[in-house]
Amino acid sequence: MQRTETFVRPRFGYIVGDLPSPRFGVAFGAAGVAVVLAAVLVSRYGVRQGILFALGLLLGITLYHARFGFTSAFRQFVAVGQGAGLRAHMLMLAVASVLFAPILASGKGLFGVHVAGSLAPVGLAVLVGAFLFGVGMQLGGACASGTLFSVGGGQTATLFTLAGFIVGSVLGAWHWGFWTQPALNLPALSLATVFGGYFGALIVQLGVIGAITLVTILIERKRRPPQIAPQPSARGLARVIRGTWPLWTGAVVLAVLNAATLLVSGHPWGITSAFALWGSKLAQALGVNVSSWAYWSGSRAASLRASVLADVTSVMDFGIVLGAMIAAALSGTFVLHRHLPPKTVIASLLGGVLMGYGARLAYGCNIGAYFSGVASFSLHGWIWAIAALLGTTVGVRLRPLFGLTVPKQTDAVC
Repeated sequence: MQRTETFVRPRFGYIVGDLPSPRFGVAFGAAGVAVVLAAVLVSRYGVRQGILFALGLLLGITLYHARFGFTSAFRQFVAVGQGAGLRAHMLMLAVASVLFAPILASGKGLFGVHVAGSLAPVGLAVLVGAFLFGVGMQLGGACASGTLFSVGGGQTATLFTLAGFIVGSVLGAWHWGFWTQPALNLPALSLATVFGGYFGALIVQLGVIGAITLVTILIERKRRPPQIAPQPSARGLARVIRGTWPLWTGAVVLAVLNAATLLVSGHPWGITSAFALWGSKLAQALGVNVSSWAYWSGSRAASLRASVLADVTSVMDFGIVLGAMIAAALSGTFVLHRHLPPKTVIASLLGGVLMGYGARLAYGCNIGAYFSGVASFSLHGWIWAIAALLGTTVGVRLRPLFGLTVPKQTDAVC
């Protein structure tokens, strides 16, 4: 029988929960793979690629320890008006905006790279894609970042979500030419262009973030939702590697790591373009002429020919999975689930397909379009958030059909 350790949160004076003993075998195994992969990346592709992999590891550790959810935050707000998760998003976006503004204004990063934000056209593609993504993440049980850190944490159901994500991404790449035609979309628009530079855009954006934060507080006071369930956590410095971090800590660390990604890679953090690459490479190996698709023309054509280890997004995704696995193992919460209800498997696959397809249409997911898009002062990032929230309202209504729970006003916690 596995030993557990009970910890108390001193500030509130009650037992938060039991932490299982660390899974050192899993932690050392994941760390070993990470070391070998880092050595291969540095030797073949240079120090810059190794640093990006390290940033992926740190992102995975942060996402897992903070349990930083986009799916749960949207669902809790739509279902019962609990806005703590969205306020954490706003803190993350505010810090990232402050960090991104001077970097984007200078146009210069490390290793001599030119930096550019995540700007994308505004139109039907973003509206439909983000809406589908919002529906999909409620069925799949995780967003793009959540899928990766959950896979690393041993959540077997999200393997099906990831599989669906890859399939949907390939379908989205196949249909890319239709959805991105100029007749259906307007050009990309940066708030820095509208408000006379990044300083003006930053002031306006912080004002919008503050207004959203205030709205979530007012809605909470009116609806009086259940509180977010506390998670097991250690005390003091042990909390860094044992248990759950506060949401605000995760928000700040993620913002800093995204800014570091911008400086090192030349563009902000993204996730789902790698899924389209992996799936398209597999389809190509099976005889599908994916190189004829509009999505794989131009600058993307080289990625299709090169190794996935040369792709920045793929390398960071691998780092997220391994980082989350190390964090879960040291927390003692890495557990593989062997028995899954058929409805859960179906929902995971369907949700993944919707998210993969939606992410390609919307020029990104909750990270590439929402987090990095807003932090880059792109109007499409804010439109993505609105459309995904609308999609969430549909996804929340569909969850019970697959045996998935939805927070209720009468719940003790959500």
